[in-house]
Amino acid sequence: MTARFPVARPRRLRRTPAMRRLVAETRLDPAALILPMFVKEGIAEPHPIPSMPGVVQHTLDTLRKAAQEAVEAGVGGLMLFGIPAHKDGRGSAADDPDGIVQRALRELSADLGDATVLMADLCLDEYTDHGHCGVLTPSGEVDNDQTLERYAAIAIAQAEAGVHVVGPSGMMDGQVGAIRSALDAAGHQQVAIMAYSAKYASAYYGPFRDAAECAPQFGDRSAYQQDPANAAESLREVMLDLAEGADMVMVKPAGPYLDVVRRVRDAVDVPVAAYQVSGEYAMIEAAAAQGWLDRDRVVLESLTGIHRAGADQILTYYATEAARRLRAG
Repeated sequence: MTARFPVARPRRLRRTPAMRRLVAETRLDPAALILPMFVKEGIAEPHPIPSMPGVVQHTLDTLRKAAQEAVEAGVGGLMLFGIPAHKDGRGSAADDPDGIVQRALRELSADLGDATVLMADLCLDEYTDHGHCGVLTPSGEVDNDQTLERYAAIAIAQAEAGVHVVGPSGMMDGQVGAIRSALDAAGHQQVAIMAYSAKYASAYYGPFRDAAECAPQFGDRSAYQQDPANAAESLREVMLDLAEGADMVMVKPAGPYLDVVRRVRDAVDVPVAAYQVSGEYAMIEAAAAQGWLDRDRVVLESLTGIHRAGADQILTYYATEAARRLRAG
């Protein structure tokens, strides 16, 4: 660029809302938003989550209503998390054909058909009495290979209930390959895998653990989720998942890891998702409640930043609200 002030005046392209819209480099699309939803077994009415104002644990009926509203707003997908009535060491409810997520998938499949993309979290932490993401050894460590067998069974149960995309979030080595093999052997080649490839051992998950009732009863998940200090490791995890058959990959959390989102986006030729997690949501809500920031502007600004960093899809608890606002212009 050779022109300088006063000939060069970048503000010319910022003068009016219409001009700013015309030259915007990043555009959020409601269809690229995915709404995480919690459905709990054995409750008669939705339970508000105190640490996530505006988010609830749904009954099957309220889940159906909220899902319909999301689809009508233009949201592209729904990610289901289930809270069973009973938990045990193996997370038996996770692959129960009558388990809460399987029941929810059947209901939503009947209601919505192919009008949206039905996704389900494929992990065990919501279903185990110890709160870890897999089967434990006698010494209390997560047994990677035994856990893969459980993930394979859960994938088949979710596929038979009507899921379009499974989301393995446990960060077990070999999980994508085990799930892909199980799905294919059971005749579910059409079910896609959104791999939680770069899932960090993050403190931003605190409110989610209230929502999904899955806080570890001892220790933490640092032995299987990624170290927040590492970025190059994410690319290794992503490439391993793609080699095992992942159709999409994800970075979680989103906001504190935008550099990782960009590195992954630059390295792969599949869709890249990022999850604006519960802690990110809770911080916006808490600051807005104090009057410290403009909530509505920050919501869209935060999502725009995630998309600008390279995320093709964004999982966010703001999905329905943001989709409506984007459609309204």
